[in-house]
Amino acid sequence: MTIPRNIKRHLDANDVIYRHLSHPQVFTSAKTAEALDMTGRAYAKTVVVVVDGGLIMAAVPANQRVDVEKLAQMTGASSVRLASEPEFKGSFPSCEVGAMPPLGELFDIPVWLDASFVKQPTIAFDAGTHTDSVEVGLEDFRRLVRPRVARLTEVDESSERKE
Repeated sequence: MTIPRNIKRHLDANDVIYRHLSHPQVFTSAKTAEALDMTGRAYAKTVVVVVDGGLIMAAVPANQRVDVEKLAQMTGASSVRLASEPEFKGSFPSCEVGAMPPLGELFDIPVWLDASFVKQPTIAFDAGTHTDSVEVGLEDFRRLVRPRVARLTEVDESSERKE
């Protein structure tokens, strides 16, 4: 496959230098990272969260889980939970469900970025399909997306030791 046109146009129009990464069809970010020979810490999965009735995107390492309680404290929201597919399915035109990139400005959805990524020079993530990913410089990503940065994940010592 190839990167959906709206995503490619958005990256190009904003002068983002990116590397297109093709891989076998997989349905989890952890498997995508494995297919690309990356660690789970280096690959961002996009988790859609409902915060006080609105959607946000959390970009977290593929080998981690969003800490919903932490996110509730940081946002000051009274209600925070993971979104179900029917709740967000129509919010990402041209993207396969579960393969949305954390490009919230393209979809008019705020993005929160896990603080672990700020130590890395690049960030890789799904590019709208289950066979395509992109890798971009972290500074380009932050300039484009303007995410809120915070520690968003549960501490999972077993996954930290694997890598």
